[in-house]
Amino acid sequence: MLKFICYPKCTTCQKAKKWLDSKGIQYELRDIKEQNPSFAELKTWHALSGLPAKKLFNTSGMLYRSLELKTKLDTMSEEEMTALLATDGMLVKRPLLVGADFVLVGFKEEQWAKAVKP
Repeated sequence: MLKFICYPKCTTCQKAKKWLDSKGIQYELRDIKEQNPSFAELKTWHALSGLPAKKLFNTSGMLYRSLELKTKLDTMSEEEMTALLATDGMLVKRPLLVGADFVLVGFKEEQWAKAVKP
């Protein structure tokens, strides 16, 4: 079963949830703020996403800005970035859609439609 990892107050997450529901797609919902992704999960998701670790950060979040990560990420290894992401779910770009062999980061309807068949 798909895992839909989101922050319920996020409008993009709400839009993605509405999309999944309208397609009749079954998923397990997980609030990223209440259940922070572990280092091991993030490492797996990062590998399945095919994206650089830097792309897993929620760059529009207040925590990202307060930690001044825009300037710090370039000097960090992927391992360090993953460890940092594991400290607080609000640092992680969302929503995340986790399947058996893929992870989609952020909501792009076309991308989700290709990956998920109702």
